[in-house]
Amino acid sequence: MSGSRVSEADAAAIRDAVAAAVMELPDGLRDRLESDPDGALELVDAARVAAEEAARLLRQSIDSARAAGHSWAAVGELLGVSKQAAQQRFGSGAAPVSTGERRVLSPVTAFDEMAALAAAGLHGWHSVDYGTLHHVLEKSDVQWEHRKVIWGTATRASLEAEGWQLIRQNTFPWGYWARPTGVPAQPEG
Repeated sequence: MSGSRVSEADAAAIRDAVAAAVMELPDGLRDRLESDPDGALELVDAARVAAEEAARLLRQSIDSARAAGHSWAAVGELLGVSKQAAQQRFGSGAAPVSTGERRVLSPVTAFDEMAALAAAGLHGWHSVDYGTLHHVLEKSDVQWEHRKVIWGTATRASLEAEGWQLIRQNTFPWGYWARPTGVPAQPEG
């Protein structure tokens, strides 16, 4: 690709790493493929997980590039499509569909995101996804509180016991959590 910023060698290494993860992480999958027909279905499922993660990473990297001031034309060039095609596919109109109203809180940094989430939470907005420099918020009728903690399974168990909801399963090194307070949301004004 003419606009690529990743060398051919690095691109090959990324492809090899993804293929190795799909083949090796489901314990014993490589061996089962030779003797168990269900191994082929497990391979499909593992590849599906990899594809979903790759799509999530692509969307977050595009959001990050846009938040850093890069144009849709620059993004489109890297993707091998026009700026209009990139914007149509990855712009705010391509956000995940939900039954609630959504908006993006951006740009936010590690230094101001919790204050911004606290303010939004008073009005019933809570984070349902996040990435570099942004949180995807969904509206509800009650106030929400948010926490950001260093990831750990012991921390997870105690937070869940207190009613906190992990915003996204795939998170490291921070875990973002939200919980409704039960207090009616304040009107926005």
